This record gives sequence, structure tokens and C-alpha cells, in this order.
Amino acid sequence: MRTKNKGKRGARTVTSRLFSRVNVALERHLPEQRLFLKSEEGTRFIRLRPITQASMILGSAVFVGWTVIVTSFFLIDTISAGNARDLAQREQETYQERLNLLAEERDTRAAQAGAAQDRFALAMDQVSAMQTRLLDSEERRRELETAVDVIQSTLRRTIDERDEARVGRAVLQNELQADTGTVQTAAERERELEQTLAFLNHALEQTAEQRDTGNTLMADAEQEIIRLNFEAALTEERQNRVFRQLEEAVAVSMEPLDEMFSAAGLDTDDLIEAVRQGYSGQGGPLTPILSTSGETPDDLSMRANDVLRALDEINLWRITVQRLPFAHPVNGTHRRSSPYGPRRGRMHNGIDFAGSPGTPIVAGGSGVISFAGRRGGYGNTIEIEHSNGFMTRYAHLSRIRVVEGQRVSHGELIGDMGNTGRSTGPHLHYEVHRNGTTVDPATFIRAGRNVF
Repeated sequence: MRTKNKGKRGARTVTSRLFSRVNVALERHLPEQRLFLKSEEGTRFIRLRPITQASMILGSAVFVGWTVIVTSFFLIDTISAGNARDLAQREQETYQERLNLLAEERDTRAAQAGAAQDRFALAMDQVSAMQTRLLDSEERRRELETAVDVIQSTLRRTIDERDEARVGRAVLQNELQADTGTVQTAAERERELEQTLAFLNHALEQTAEQRDTGNTLMADAEQEIIRLNFEAALTEERQNRVFRQLEEAVAVSMEPLDEMFSAAGLDTDDLIEAVRQGYSGQGGPLTPILSTSGETPDDLSMRANDVLRALDEINLWRITVQRLPFAHPVNGTHRRSSPYGPRRGRMHNGIDFAGSPGTPIVAGGSGVISFAGRRGGYGNTIEIEHSNGFMTRYAHLSRIRVVEGQRVSHGELIGDMGNTGRSTGPHLHYEVHRNGTTVDPATFIRAGRNVF
């Protein structure tokens, strides 16, 4: 026990000596301070040794440092959050500008398509008028050729009669000179000869007049034929120019449609054949406008029929486009909040477009409403059956504006954006199904930008 007590006293002695040395070392900079406390009972004081002052200064420094670090982190988080909001705002403004540009480009494309249709209608009217004039010119030319043939045959017959009359006059002159001894007297034969000569001269004068008239008519007919040929050449040149313009317009109209179907990865032959079967009746878009009536068609008719077949094909393509979901389903300010594909380990079968409640929702393509009502986690839902096995679904709507069995056109208002069902905010969940399998709707929306 004595040994243990001696050890404890020795440890305390070492500690006291250590504190004394530290106080002596710190006293140069932190001399000992006394804090006097007065009260009714008396005056007391508290000694603040150098080591105590150093501990207080160190504790204050640690507290101030910790406060500065925490404040810095708070300020950094606040600045970062502000930058993130500014960045999101700028991205939204950029996206909105892009949407406005796409809308302007869509309107420009639609205006160009309308202008092309107007030019085509005007060109067809001009072609019809030129064909009418050409047919009239051909008819006049045939009539003039027939008149010339009649005049030539009449002139030949008159010349033959004139030659026969001359031969008969020569025969009569020979008989008169030979004096064959007929019962007629010389005076009677002379009078008869004079009458014959007068008749022949009159016939010759009429023949000469008919010949001159025939020559004049032939000259006029030749001039008319030259003029008609010149007009036909001008008409042909104008028709060629019109057809070149039509062919260029057809090529320009088909290019964006071809690009759209290629971008969507669709087989245009199958789609067009399905539409063609629906328009195979008499008077449909495939009925030829120009008919050759069983005759061998000329180059103009063949060229016109080629242009009309191309225009029929464009009409079929446009009908196909109207029936498929190429139009954007949101007609208002919005942003894409979630793409198609896996999300948090689960498959997201559509695209989400976030926007304000009540934003108009339109049909992506023409079709028939197959469902309009509430469907579990989808909330208020609309489903549209399109042609060629396509179906589109519009979910989380705040209002449904159609009924089942109703036929709608592409771009027609069908509902309002909402927040019904399993939803975290106002948005549209948009799906595209083909033959019962979901596909990425963005493929069709991007492909339809050059058309809608």
C-alpha cells in the first residue's frame, strides 16, 4: 500500500511539475490574470493561469473555425442550388425556343404543301385548257385537209372535162373542114359549131375560175396548216414546261414523306398496299383521270398518266401518314420528363411530357377510340386504334373529351393534361403499340417533324 501511495504521489508530482513548466513557458505571452468578484459578503478573485487562458483561446478558435466551415458549406450549397435552378431555367428556355422553331418549320412545310397543291390544281386546269385547244386545232386541221382533198379532186375532174371538151372541139372542127355531107346546111353546122365553142369557152372559163379558187384555197390551207403546226409546237412546249414543273413539285412533295417513313423504319409497300385496298373502288384516288379509249396513247398522255400516278401515290402516302401516330400528342408548352426504356429496374413503356394542368392533348393519328375511361395506375386514359396494327395510349388525363367508338382525326383535341392515377405531377404518359408490342414513340414524333 505504501508503495502504491508513493507511486500516486510521484505521478501527481510529475504532472504538477509539467503544468508548472507549461505555465512558465506560456507566462511570457499570457501572464497570469486575476478576475475579481465583489459581493455583499466580500471580494473574491479567480486566478486565470496561462494554461487556462491558452485552453480558452484554443477552444474559442476551434468554435470559430467550426462556425466558419459550416457557414461556408451552407453558402456553397445555396449557390449550387441557385446555379442548378438557373441552368434548368435556361435549358427550359432553350427547349421552348426549339419547340417554337419546330412549330414555325411545321407551319412553313404545311404552307409549302398547300402552295404545291394549289400549283398542281392550276397546272391541271392549264393542261386541260391546252388539251382542249390542241384537240380543236387537230379537228380544224383535219377539216382543212378534207377540204383540200375535195378541191383537188374537183380541180382534177374539171381539168379532165376541159381536156375532153378540147378533144370534142377538135373533132368537130375536123368534121366541119372535111364536110362529110350531112343533111345539115353549112350555116346550121356553123351555128352549131359556134354554140359548141361558146359552151366550151364558158366551161373553160369556169374551170379556170375553179382552178384559181382551188389554188387560193390550197394556199390558204397550207398557211393555216403552218400556223396550226406552229401553235401545236408552242402548245407542246408549254405543256412540257408545265409537266416539268409538276414533276419537280411531285419530287419535292415525296421527299419529306419518304424521309419520314425511312426514319420510322416502316415498310412503305405494306402500308401503301393496305390503304390501296381500302380505295380500290371506282372513283377512288387510284382511278385514272386520262383515258386513251382503247387507242395507243401518245407521249403526252403517257407523261400525264405518269404524273397522275405519282400524285395518286402521294395521296396514298398522305392518307397513310394521317392514319399513323406521327403527330405530336401535346399541343402546348411542355417538356419531356422521362424517355422510353428501362427506368429504376423496370420497363417504362412510353414517354412522359410534363406541362401545366389542362394543356390540350391531341390524337397522334386518325383512328377510332377503343377505350375512354379510368384504368388503374394510368388514371383517366384514352386508347385509339389506328390502321396497320397501331394503337396509342394517353394516360393521367384530367379530362376526357371523346367517347368510345368515336372516330377522330390526327391533331384533333381528345383530352386535357392532368395528374390522375399513379402520378407525381401533371404530365402525359404517351405509348405507341404495334401489333401488341410497345415501341418508342419518339421515333415516330421525330420522323413526323418534317411533315406536321
